[in-house]
Amino acid sequence: MKNESRNVFRVERAPLSITILVLENASILCVASTIDPLRAANRIAGERLFDWRIVSIDRVPPRTTSGLPIAVDGAFDAMAADMLIVIGGFGTRDASSRPLLSTLRKCARAARSFGGVEAGSWLLARAGLLDGRRATTHWEDLEDFAAAFPSVDVRPDRYVIDGAAFTAGGASPIFDLMLHLIRSRLGMAVALDVASVFIYDQAHNAADTQPFVSLGRLEGYDERVAQAIRLMESRIDEPLSTAALAARTGVTTRTLETIFRKAIGETPGAYYQRLRLNAARRLVLDTRLPMADIAARTGFGSTASFSRAFSAAFGEAPTRLRTG
Repeated sequence: MKNESRNVFRVERAPLSITILVLENASILCVASTIDPLRAANRIAGERLFDWRIVSIDRVPPRTTSGLPIAVDGAFDAMAADMLIVIGGFGTRDASSRPLLSTLRKCARAARSFGGVEAGSWLLARAGLLDGRRATTHWEDLEDFAAAFPSVDVRPDRYVIDGAAFTAGGASPIFDLMLHLIRSRLGMAVALDVASVFIYDQAHNAADTQPFVSLGRLEGYDERVAQAIRLMESRIDEPLSTAALAARTGVTTRTLETIFRKAIGETPGAYYQRLRLNAARRLVLDTRLPMADIAARTGFGSTASFSRAFSAAFGEAPTRLRTG
């Protein structure tokens, strides 16, 4: 399972199939934080690179802690998938029937990667899938989890990836982990776009202790890159030149281009244009604004130049995308 060719956290454009087992009394926020980043990544990429199905133990929609049921595609079985994610909550400690654990082991061993969110870690541990591995669960249960599974190396981290297994402490950590998955497979630029969709600027490193708060979604990257991106985000309608961005960031144009390529894999100009075009795409799909207004709001001098850039980026004209 630790073979590099099976690792899902690596550069790869092939679609990833995911089975998501939602248990009764799971948090709806954990479910959303698992699925919505993948949904947004598909939309940003313009193709379905993450393909998931949601299942329950018995095909019955599981009721979340908020009382809202989660629609499912069927019952949990050993159908092959690249990735298995188990989302658990209150009562998951007791969800350990022999048939369930047997199916869980079969599915996990056939998958390239498997993991537990919040109390989903308990089910994986009961199945013996975390023995000898580093793992985490919700901070309230860490001591009990360590006592119940002495063969598991329990960590207080927000999320842990150990070989084929991963575990996350709750809704915010699994969102961070999904961003890490997207960044690993599709690049930093796409991960930033996904974070921006949710106005999400509180990402954490995996090893951050769960109760601690980090400094922002670009932590670990050059602060000058973060500063430049914030400037870009504030000037979508009136784009700044790379030279102006560099001056406001306190570096030379050449330095800004170098640190951008290192952190994001693109030049500042390329990233800035994609940022503006993604904003335009949302306006095309989600509003009825005239194309001239969208062009102006995203910094294009004319509808014609906007349409050319949009078509080059997304493969079709904005008018066709809206009507199609």
